Amino acid sequence: MRHLSALWILVCVALANGSGAPPQAPVPVLVELFTAEGCSSCPPADTLLEKMVEAQPASGAFIVGLGEHVDYWDRLGWKDRFSSAALTARQQQYAARASNDEVYTPEMVVDGQESFVGSDLDAARRAIERALARPHGTVGLTCDTLGATAVKVTVAVSNLPASSPGDRADIIVAVTQDYVRSQVKRGENQGRTLTHAAVVREMRTVAEAVRPAVSADVTINIGRDWTREHLKVVAFVQERRSRRVLATSAIAVPARP
Repeated sequence: MRHLSALWILVCVALANGSGAPPQAPVPVLVELFTAEGCSSCPPADTLLEKMVEAQPASGAFIVGLGEHVDYWDRLGWKDRFSSAALTARQQQYAARASNDEVYTPEMVVDGQESFVGSDLDAARRAIERALARPHGTVGLTCDTLGATAVKVTVAVSNLPASSPGDRADIIVAVTQDYVRSQVKRGENQGRTLTHAAVVREMRTVAEAVRPAVSADVTINIGRDWTREHLKVVAFVQERRSRRVLATSAIAVPARP
């Protein structure tokens, strides 16, 4: 508990003090964490993301988290129940953009542009500061209940900044779950109870983001093991080649009818 309390203080002070003058309204900044329950270096990064999402310590920013569990640790003693080959492929896209093909955990990526070791608080602060200085568009987001096991998400995109030369962008929708706990019985974290925030339960590309404005609908089924009151829908616009995130939004999933 002492370690967690100290980390909480560091997150709040370091991010809040380093952000400079805030804009008129908080700018949504997408913070992705590539992690795995089988990785002994990942729990501090998981905690950092959790505190960033809970405390919202960066002045002028609204931090939107994505906890993306990769599957390449699954063969090393512990099968992460949240792991996904699709999320591993997403991390590999970032590595390909960086021209080094290096994937590792924990890795944090801010607004699709800057990556670093996921437990590095100073690197996170600097990356968020730089993200705030870049132009962002607007994502309007609504989520309506379709019975007990599905929701309809409507995304409306406008005011996107200019694209990188020759690049095109996609609208991506994810569902995340907070306050997740796992008891790890094998592997590097054997015997530990791990907590996670913003765990990606589903992620899909729903439309191309075209200018001057575009909207898209998608229906998402709620899994039986998803805790509905802890779910959020995240929508963002991302360029295909540069991986730059142009706009982001998040909204809570409504209660069961």
